[in-house]
Amino acid sequence: MSSTDLDAPPLKSLLLAIVAVLGLHVLAAIALVAIKTPELKPEPKKEMSPLEIKFVSLPAKTVSTEVEKQTVTAKKEVQPEVQVQPAPQPEPKPKEPVKQPTETPVKPKEPVVKNVEPKVTPVIASEKPRPDTSQKVAPKEPLPKPKVDNSAAEAQRQAAAQAESERQARKAEQEAQARAEQEAKRVADAKAAAQAKAAAAQARAEAEAAAALAQSNEPVSFTASSANWASAPNFSFPERAARRARSGDTLNVVLVLRVNKQGGIDNVRVAQSSGNPLVDKEARRQVRSGKFKPFTKNGVPVVGDVTLPISYAVP
Repeated sequence: MSSTDLDAPPLKSLLLAIVAVLGLHVLAAIALVAIKTPELKPEPKKEMSPLEIKFVSLPAKTVSTEVEKQTVTAKKEVQPEVQVQPAPQPEPKPKEPVKQPTETPVKPKEPVVKNVEPKVTPVIASEKPRPDTSQKVAPKEPLPKPKVDNSAAEAQRQAAAQAESERQARKAEQEAQARAEQEAKRVADAKAAAQAKAAAAQARAEAEAAAALAQSNEPVSFTASSANWASAPNFSFPERAARRARSGDTLNVVLVLRVNKQGGIDNVRVAQSSGNPLVDKEARRQVRSGKFKPFTKNGVPVVGDVTLPISYAVP
C-alpha cells in the first residue's frame, strides 16, 4: 500500500459523517418550520405636549433684535427587522441507521414591515432681544386698578328688597283682612244663630203659654180701651131712679165684667157704686145685653176681666 491510501479516511466513516450532516439539516428545517413568527405589537403613539408661546412686550423705543431660527429636521427611525435565530442542533447519534432524507419544502418567510411614524419636532422660533445699552429703560409704573361702579347694582338690589318688602306687606295685609272677614262672618253667624235660637225659644215659650192659656180659664185683666164690642148695649137713665135724683146731675158707676172666650158676659159686679142702687142695678142689667169680641193674648182667646166705667146724666 501507498501512503495515499493510508491517509484516506475509511469509507464507512465518511458515509456516517454525510448522514449525520444531512440529519442535522433536516432537523434544522423542521425546527424552522415549527417556530412561530412572533407578532410585533405596535408602539403607542406619543402625544406631543402643547406649545407654550409667551409674548414679550418691547420697550418704548425700537430695539434691534436678531432672531435665530433653529430648524430641527425630523429623523426617521427605522427599527431593524427581527431576525429569528435557529434552535440549537442536537448532537447526532452515531448508532442510528442511515435513512434517506426527505426534502421538506420550506415556506419563505414573509418580510415583516412595521409602520413607524416619524417623530417630528416642531420648529420653534426663539427671539432673543438684545438689551439697549445706550439708553436706560425706565421701569413701568403699575397701572391703577379700574374702579368698579357698584351704584347701579346696589340701587337694583335696594329696589328688589323694597319690592319684596312691599309684596310681603301686601300679603300680610291681605291675610289680616281675610282673617278679619272670617272672624266677622263667624261672629255674624254666631249672632244670627243666637237670635234664631232666642226667637225659636220665644216662639216655643209663647206657644206653650198660648196652649196653657187656651187650656186655662184664669181671667186676664183688660181695660175698657182694649175692649171691642161685637154688639154694644144701650145705656139709658132709668125713669124710676129719676125721682131720687136731681135733674142735671151725673151718676157714675164702675162695673167689672167677666168675659168668656167667645166674648159673652158671664158675670157683672159693681166695683164702684153711683150712690143710687136703682142706677147700679139698671147698669148691670143693661150691660148684659151687649157682647164683646173675644179677648186674645199671644193670639189665643182668653177669659178676661174688663173694668167698664158708665156715666148716666139725669134728665
